[in-house]
Amino acid sequence: MDKLQEHFDKLLRETTTGFHRYMYDRINWQGRMIGLTGPRGVGKTTLVLQYIKQILPRQDSLYVTAEDFYFAEHRLTDLADTFVKMGGKYLFIDEIHKYKDWSKELKLIYDYHPELKVVFTGSSVLDINKGASDLSRRAVMYHMQGLSFREYLKLFKGIELARYDLSDILEHKVILPDGFRPLAYFNDYLEQGYYPFALDSDFDLKLQQIITQSLETDIPQYADMNVSTGRKLKQLLSIIARSVPFKPNISTIATSLGASRNSIADYCLYIEEAGLIAQLRDETGGIRGLGKVDKIYLDNTNLIYSLGREFVDVGNVRETFFLNQLRVRHDVITSSVADFQIDDMTFEVGGKNKKQKQLQGVSNGYLAKDDIETGYSNVIPLWQLGLEY
Repeated sequence: MDKLQEHFDKLLRETTTGFHRYMYDRINWQGRMIGLTGPRGVGKTTLVLQYIKQILPRQDSLYVTAEDFYFAEHRLTDLADTFVKMGGKYLFIDEIHKYKDWSKELKLIYDYHPELKVVFTGSSVLDINKGASDLSRRAVMYHMQGLSFREYLKLFKGIELARYDLSDILEHKVILPDGFRPLAYFNDYLEQGYYPFALDSDFDLKLQQIITQSLETDIPQYADMNVSTGRKLKQLLSIIARSVPFKPNISTIATSLGASRNSIADYCLYIEEAGLIAQLRDETGGIRGLGKVDKIYLDNTNLIYSLGREFVDVGNVRETFFLNQLRVRHDVITSSVADFQIDDMTFEVGGKNKKQKQLQGVSNGYLAKDDIETGYSNVIPLWQLGLEY
């Protein structure tokens, strides 16, 4: 326990509090058990450490990571018991997916210690409804993705823009600071601005490591896959990276990988949940929706530049940005006449010379254009869609 406390103190000292991710104010921190999932590298650990450092009494709190060697000989339930006896009130468990019986032991902690508040973070592959013990009635779950364009501007450039709802953007209510030229920063964000470690000199190497760990460790560990299946995940992502956006031909992919058609659908879902691809469906319902998959994209534009390399297509980058940024607050589905649909609104995405052809005869149709600063009529600057969170 002493070593855990020492490590916790060190992390708190190193945690900066000048910038909060969008999820910081969305979480109801008063809940008895809170789960925060998301892809690797989006800042989950920093977020919970900021909350502890700024809000909670240090003597009542403990942060641990489930991959600590401490848990080679101790159980989570034992830690919780000891912590409560010492007067502990707030227990934070990071990387919960690294602990084998995480769902069962979290359930026991919840049931045995009603006075203890627990926050856990983990891979977005986790599904609390499918664990060994159902946590759905106990834990309130939140999912966090990478930086919006608005967050990127604040974190890396010191430029603060207000958050705007989609309705405000469509009605051209966005107010720009004096002298601010958004297009001077937008391409940099698209290439290397989605992850909070974007300014690190070894950004591309770290991103490649995240991809590898997600495919070779997180998914196989959660889905109980063998090593050879893990390799097929990498092959599948490679195929997608060279082809996006594309309408998936499951039979062709299955033949290429030497896998069954049913397995390919499962593989795609796991890779999607790990934050590496996004599947555009024809009906609402979120990541586990029942809608048929119409197109597959890489999850965010940074992945396009990291994995696609010579296959980078500007049209794909624009569509990926649209889907990635707007899915946080909306169900984005495929459109029968244009690129995307949100509720009763139809969206076509393109460059500054894009025409209105696809939107002819469409009520409530909008054209999201790249390479323009301000909008007019039904034309919206693409970059402004990065101001929603």
